[in-house]
This record gives sequence, C-alpha cells and structure tokens, in this order.
Amino acid sequence: MTTRFRLVLTIIALITGLSDILHSQVNLPDTRQGNTVREFIAAFNSGDDAAMRQFFLDNVSKEGLADRPADVRVERMKMFRNDAKSLTLLKVLDTSATSMAVLAKSGKGETLTLTFNFDPTPQHSLVGFGIEMGEQGPTGGPPVSKKEFLKSVEGRVDAAVRDGKFSGAALIAHGNSVLLKKAYGTADKRFNVPNRTDTKFNLGSINKFFTRMAIAQLAQAGKLSLDKPVITYLPDYPSRTVAEKVTIEQLISMKSGMGDFFGEKFTNTPKDKIRTLNDYLQFFVNDSLLFEPGTQRRYSNAGYIVLGLIVERLSGQDYYTYVHDHIFKPALMNNSDWFASDAVTPNLATGYTHPERDEHTWISNIHELPGRGSSAGGGYSTLDDLYSFIHALLGGKLLNARYSEWMLTSMLPQTDPPLPLKHGGIGIAGGTAGVNAAVELDAESGNVVIVLANYDPPAAEAVSKTIRELMKRVKWEK
Repeated sequence: MTTRFRLVLTIIALITGLSDILHSQVNLPDTRQGNTVREFIAAFNSGDDAAMRQFFLDNVSKEGLADRPADVRVERMKMFRNDAKSLTLLKVLDTSATSMAVLAKSGKGETLTLTFNFDPTPQHSLVGFGIEMGEQGPTGGPPVSKKEFLKSVEGRVDAAVRDGKFSGAALIAHGNSVLLKKAYGTADKRFNVPNRTDTKFNLGSINKFFTRMAIAQLAQAGKLSLDKPVITYLPDYPSRTVAEKVTIEQLISMKSGMGDFFGEKFTNTPKDKIRTLNDYLQFFVNDSLLFEPGTQRRYSNAGYIVLGLIVERLSGQDYYTYVHDHIFKPALMNNSDWFASDAVTPNLATGYTHPERDEHTWISNIHELPGRGSSAGGGYSTLDDLYSFIHALLGGKLLNARYSEWMLTSMLPQTDPPLPLKHGGIGIAGGTAGVNAAVELDAESGNVVIVLANYDPPAAEAVSKTIRELMKRVKWEK
C-alpha cells in the first residue's frame, strides 16, 4: 500500500533525541522550563557528548537517571543527530508548568514538534521528551477530567462521521484500562452494514511493524545480524548491487536507497496475480539504488519486501505463516491475517474512496488492492487484536526484553531492561485509497490510541491526532 509509516520517529520516548538541534533567534520564556530547553539546545548544538551528558545530569531527577542513565540518553541523542543533521527553532507552540512544545526544522527540511515534559514539583525536572512529525496543535486549555475528555472525543469523532470524514473504529486506553472502544460508520455501504468494534480493517503499512518484529525474532535467535548485507541471507538475490551494499538495518530504517514497487508495471498487472512476496519482486528488482545506502532516508516499500523474503529464507516458512505462528498466535491476535482480496471474509470492512474530483460519490477500493498484501503492508486486524499485540510486546511475550526495547526505541540496550517495558513507544500509521490506520503508544504513561478507518487518509490519523492532543490535558486519577 502507498502509505506513510511513522515507525520510531514518532515514538514518545523518555529523553530520546534528535540531531544538531536548534540554533535560532526565537525567544524562549525566562522560566525554569524555558531555561531547560535553552540548555538542551546549547548542549545539543555543541555536538559535544560531554556537554549533552552534563545537561542530563543537571536537569533530570536522580530517580530518572537511575531508571535511564545519562550515557544511555546521550547515545540516543547521537542516533537522532545522525538522522536529522541539524535543527532550527522556529517558534514556541505551547507552554505550561509541566510541558513546553517547540517547532523546529531539521537540516533535511523536515518540520518537527518537540515536546519537553516536566514534573510538577518546584524543581520542574525534565521527565520526558517527545518528537512528532509536522506542527502539532497546542495543548492549551485547563486540565480536564477523564469524563470530560471522553465526552469531547466522542463529540469530535461524531462530527467527523457526520461530515463524511470518518468511518471505522477507535480504542483509547490508559494504563490497563480501556476508556473507549466504539465503532462508527459502515463496513459495507451497499447493504448499510455497520462497522463493529471487532470488524477487520486493512492496516496499510502498519504491517511493516510485524515485519520488523519478525526480523528482531530472527536476530534474537542468532539467525541474522542487523549489520550484515542482504547477500549474507539471500545469496541468490537478483540485484548484486543491492545484495552486496545494503544491510538489514538499512532496510529497516529505510536508508537502503531502494524505492517503491508502485508504478506503471504494478498498475498494469492484474491484481489477482499478486499473491506472494515473489510476485512483488518483479516490480522493483531491476531498479537502481536512489542513493548510496546509509547516506539518506527515503520511504521504501521495496525494502520491506526484501525483509519479508529474508524472513522466509531463514525461517523455512512463507512470510504469512511465519507471522501467524510467531507473532499473531502468541499475541492472541485471532482475527488478523493477510486476507485475499477476492475471498469471502466475514466481518471485513470494505474500503471506500472518492473518484477523482468527485467528493460526493463513494466507490469501493477493491480494484486497487493486490490479491494479497505483503510484508510491506495490506494485512488486516481489529482493535482488540492490536491492543493485545501491544500488551504482548510490553510484557515480553514476543521478544526478550532487549529486543522488545529495540522495537520501541530503535536502540539495543546493553543489558535486559525490566519488564513490563516503560520507555519508548509506537507511533505508526498506514494508508492508501479507502484505507487508513493509526496506532499510538506511550509506554511510560500507558496511553494507547488505536484508530482504524475504511476511508482515505487522513481519516484515522486525523482522529488519532485529535485524541492524542486532548489526552495531554487529562488529569489522571491516581
């Protein structure tokens, strides 16, 4: 699926980092919070690991440093610095006693919202740092109760449904409590069949997260190394350039130089003929690399097909069976699979899109879907299955603690962290014509937002963003 996949960059991690950050003329408030952000900017822009380490020692509480040492935080900053190159502060978006959000521009031209969270004590120690793509709305307004939050969410989602902007299902949880689980709109417009909370929705590229987990499981089992090139595991891969130059980690992080498989050849191929990972290979295997591996990042569906082929080769199973046996089954995801587009699958939502320049007509997306999805996207799942998956990941049921944390933070800790995991998170989305889905997790707070839609993007992502912003104002009961 042609999708946006915000894997890892939008994770809300405890003091994760960015890169060559923030040199600008924007005035920060002359407060403890503003000074902390200012010191962070200076330390980060210095490129000096010792200065960054001292920043954490000066601004994070002893409890926070005991939980996550300064050296670990510095390593994460270095990782993001390598990615974003530099950042320029554009403006202050929002500020309060416990948070400050600023807008910045990376050296690659990406706009990012950085959110600094502080504890409510007079010292206002730094307790968290979040990164999100694009400009996020302010969290302004007074704190609200859980009841007020849910009422506001339902009002916003109901309005989106009335305006023809949303059809699907949503789940909101805090800690171990599900606060809202509700379906909206129709799964089949021809017969006016309503969506249900257990309806199966196409996830688009969210399935890439399962591919990444499969690779992590194989790495944990000692069957592959992330720094090895493709040729190590696919010695007969048709493109020698890709096989010899591209590493597994570069495929995962989309720094391989490989591009997409959508194009004229894909468009002209009968979709019912596309049912295995090898069927996708023909659409890109002869393409040249777009850049030298490791030097840039570019969204790559093709790279995740190659990862799926590696899973098949090393496991001895086809990709779909491997994910079912090693991820879906242990995570109790009983209603998730890559259902064939022409199969009669009960309780599966039909995707709906608009014909070009006609916002008043709905058509099914059936003719745009391949016969079966792939390791790059196109599988189906439900609210409950995805929520169960999150708990299985946090609880170490799918990976050991070390690789579980890598799934949430993209960093491999030197020692196994305690379970359940309390750092990092998930911020992923997928979408194409008639398909949009978003999954958000902040492991520290336990906040979970899952939104699935059978309309075009940004149907689910817009609802997810609304929920996330409103959630920042909730005064949770202890």
